[in-house]
Amino acid sequence: MNRLLVIFTLIISVFGFAKAESPKYFVPFELKASAYPAHVEITFHNRTGFEYEVYRSQNQGKKFVKAGETNKGYFLDFFGKPVASESTFVYRVLPKGMSLKDKNAEKYQISVNVKPATDEALLDMTQRYTTRYFFDFAEPKTGMARERSNDVNGEIVTTGGTGFGIMALVAGAERNYLSRNDAFSTIRKTVDFLENAERFHGAWAHWYDARSGKPFSFSKYDDGGDLVETAFLVQGLLTAREYFKNGNVDERLLANRITQLWETVEWNWYTRGTDSLYWHWSKNHEWKMNHRIKGFDETLITYVLAASSPTYPISRKVYESSFKNSPYFLNGKSYYGIKLDLGMDMGGPLFFTHYSFLGLNPTGLTDEHTNYFERNKAHALIHRAYAIDNPKKHAGLGANLWGFTSSDDPLVGYTSHHPGTNDENGTVPPTAALSSIVYTPAESLEVLKNLYYNHGAKVFGKYGFFDAYNPSMVEGQQVVKSYLAIDQGPIAVMTENYRSGLIWKLFMQNPEIRNGLEKLGFNHI
Repeated sequence: MNRLLVIFTLIISVFGFAKAESPKYFVPFELKASAYPAHVEITFHNRTGFEYEVYRSQNQGKKFVKAGETNKGYFLDFFGKPVASESTFVYRVLPKGMSLKDKNAEKYQISVNVKPATDEALLDMTQRYTTRYFFDFAEPKTGMARERSNDVNGEIVTTGGTGFGIMALVAGAERNYLSRNDAFSTIRKTVDFLENAERFHGAWAHWYDARSGKPFSFSKYDDGGDLVETAFLVQGLLTAREYFKNGNVDERLLANRITQLWETVEWNWYTRGTDSLYWHWSKNHEWKMNHRIKGFDETLITYVLAASSPTYPISRKVYESSFKNSPYFLNGKSYYGIKLDLGMDMGGPLFFTHYSFLGLNPTGLTDEHTNYFERNKAHALIHRAYAIDNPKKHAGLGANLWGFTSSDDPLVGYTSHHPGTNDENGTVPPTAALSSIVYTPAESLEVLKNLYYNHGAKVFGKYGFFDAYNPSMVEGQQVVKSYLAIDQGPIAVMTENYRSGLIWKLFMQNPEIRNGLEKLGFNHI
């Protein structure tokens, strides 16, 4: 009997049944607040997923309004128009159910100074948030970039997206978004993985399963070497090599390991002994894909690197006979009064002007056909003009919402979007215009300001702008709240190139690249 009494007493003491007491709350510890042009980010430890209500005061804590709720360890409070003068915002992050009048409410309070918005602050915010995808959200074991944030296949990592991410990390280290050592450690893990991953005559697969380290099929026959994704990856690796080559002992060692990876890609083997370069090879299906790499599209960097290789180079004849021997190479037409020298009608999706030129600097890059900076600028401006014309009368399109590229889509899933096709359904991936900022700074800033200031609470999240926005859809279905490495990377890298030219400078420092460009007939100032 005494034993039962002891047990009952313990139950009462644990669950609070003995007497009525005030509720016990779990304090959100390490509460922090960071201010941006039109929002404040609240972060705290909440690994248990408790529910909290966030309140804001813009008058020194005299009157609070509810900003929202969260069961995560962060909350983004979009407060509308930027402040006219520096202001102090006070926040209370209260356990759900606690009253603002509770005697303990002030224990859950934090203040932050909010400054008037500037274009530079807006660009810095965009780059900072986007870079998080490649550090905070990197696959922890390998350092590789996850293919997407909403992956249903497990821990799938991407080679091309990782190349973009490496460049974003280098820029992020220079901007102090993360430390140089954090960038180094992440990239070193990536190199560790790449050295041990299965390769196909030196090329890596498009995707890998980070759990097993084995290639993950991109499509039925695409389970082996992907030369284009390999080129995107190597573009990033060579950028990191230049960044670390004169650093400390560990950094110099990493640079040497990158050189070893670069020099073991058998670019010329992918010609099959012909005058063409082929995209895929599989040990299971061999050349079943039979996909010659033709332009003008995102694959130019593949030929530049293949020609630049000090160990397995291709000849200029391969470039002339394959990449340039395409009905989509020369154009010469004008669209909305804008002449386009190279590419398909209206230029195709805008990632054609982004992926190859994240490291390859188009400024002053010319050949007998075009000035590549001007060609890419024309491509972006054609997209803008098309959105202003808006022949299909989609909601929202115009001078402050333009740019089409491959992305997730609220209607059909992942697909390509570009002007003049049935694929253009009013979906605007933010990466299209934002990654074009090096070519169209004023016009891209107009889109950035519209997306952030007018729609930020809807289209902006933990890693920056979500992948796709279609204002023609009903409220609640306009935004695909996913992130893709190949869309995030160009935003971060091109923003840095616009601000400082850092990534262009580092990549173009590689002595092999100059030789390769000259070999293919390019001039570069």
